[in-house]
Amino acid sequence: MNQRTRGLAPEEETVTLARVTGETGGDLVLRRVGAHYEIYSNGVFLMDTRDGTSEREMVRASLAALPKGRSHARVLIGGLGVGFSAREALDHPRVSRVDVVELEPQVIAWHDDELGEAADHVHRDPRCRVYNADIVAWLAEAASAAEPVLYDVICLDTDNGPDWTVVENNDRLYEAAGIERLSRLMAPEGVLAFWSANAVDAFEGLLRDRFTSVEVVEVVVARGVPDVVYLASDPRN
Repeated sequence: MNQRTRGLAPEEETVTLARVTGETGGDLVLRRVGAHYEIYSNGVFLMDTRDGTSEREMVRASLAALPKGRSHARVLIGGLGVGFSAREALDHPRVSRVDVVELEPQVIAWHDDELGEAADHVHRDPRCRVYNADIVAWLAEAASAAEPVLYDVICLDTDNGPDWTVVENNDRLYEAAGIERLSRLMAPEGVLAFWSANAVDAFEGLLRDRFTSVEVVEVVVARGVPDVVYLASDPRN
């Protein structure tokens, strides 16, 4: 499986900027390596600021798949991370609002400091709302509202993929019930997107069972198999 890193030059200085206990009880670390930042959980690399090509492509491809003429789009992003997905959405001329759900309060706090430079402090944009919450619980509450907010684009970048979740409970996002819940938050002709570090055939099958249109976008990376973005639209009745 891919990890979201591009390799380090041996001369780059490594500085641990913060080490805290995360919401799941593990060790959450922010490091600066040369000019870039990295986030680790329990010693496992999660993400860095070196590239972000596939995360940005997920947002671009989702917005491009909307009907022509659609403007003032509402975008929901699962996972703030280093902010690349949110920044890509905020910079797009068709987008008027971006809601981000992030589990770790320290990740949000780090965006007030040096990490925020990577994506130009997305959380300070008046069009962006960042919710500190568990994405599974947040989606359940949002979908059960009497008049739920509907999103033109929903992008989930909370894990390394359907078969490689960062939080054990997140596997519910990629099951049939979770996909059904997400579909209830989609605006008419909206797009649902998932980021994955590798192709997962069984998950693609679940999407095709629920949606008329499913597109699999491969994004070539420097090392390993391509990253994969799943785009789904037109839920079946």
